[in-house]
Amino acid sequence: MPTPFNKDESIAYDKLAKNVDVWSKIPFRGLVVEGSNGEYVYLTLEERVEMVRKTKEYLPSSSEKLVLSGSGCESTRATIEMSQKMAAAGADAVMVVTPSYYKSGMKDKALHAHFTAVADNCPVPVILYSVPAFTVIDLSLDVIVDLAHHPNIIGIKESGGDITKIGSIIHKTQDVDFQVIAGSASFLLSTINLGGVGGVCALANVLGEAVCELQQLATKGSMKEAIQLQKKLIAPNSAVTKDFGIPGLKQVMDWIGLYGGPTRAPLLPLPEPEVTKLKKVFVDSGYL
Repeated sequence: MPTPFNKDESIAYDKLAKNVDVWSKIPFRGLVVEGSNGEYVYLTLEERVEMVRKTKEYLPSSSEKLVLSGSGCESTRATIEMSQKMAAAGADAVMVVTPSYYKSGMKDKALHAHFTAVADNCPVPVILYSVPAFTVIDLSLDVIVDLAHHPNIIGIKESGGDITKIGSIIHKTQDVDFQVIAGSASFLLSTINLGGVGGVCALANVLGEAVCELQQLATKGSMKEAIQLQKKLIAPNSAVTKDFGIPGLKQVMDWIGLYGGPTRAPLLPLPEPEVTKLKKVFVDSGYL
């Protein structure tokens, strides 16, 4: 979920409370705090932990929704510390992205050691997060399959979009307790059909009911309807991800009654011509 900011770029916790209230009524299994759409790389360490605490606080006391938090940092030491703090703040699991600043050093051995150390020292379950579009680090199949055998690593959010790789992960981890999650609504149906359990999708912030419906249709085998819905969601999904990014996602949130608000610098708001293009995508798809 996006992090809501005031005009002065401070976190708008009152707006977060309202957004969480809306999302709590949608049949999500949980909420992800500080995934890529949360602008977590622009938050202070204290803000990152507080976002977890506030999200947990704002969910209704009767809610069974899980709170997953992105705890990844560049160093293993910092990731362990952040994971422990987020667990103490109420996270049910942490999602750990691949370190990427020193790309040439992020070979299989280094990444395997990193995730193993984090999982060894984290009091809540760990979900691997591979998002090469941002990190340029594509966690290898061999490393993923080996890490799947760690008792505290329960799954992966795979955002690379390589369906062959996703299918291979599912096939090679079928004998262990390891869940594969699509990192985008554009390949959610394909992932579920291969044996994945669901998705963590930017589009769900604004079309949550539709994304949940797609999962439900796929799970019960209503393939004709699922394929039609998957096709319908592709253009809106591209619009709030690769085409217009976080500024576009926040703009759509504002249109549908959620609070999107501004991004934190250096991200810029969408220029007016792009706002017009974005709106056309959602109007043409029947969602505005």
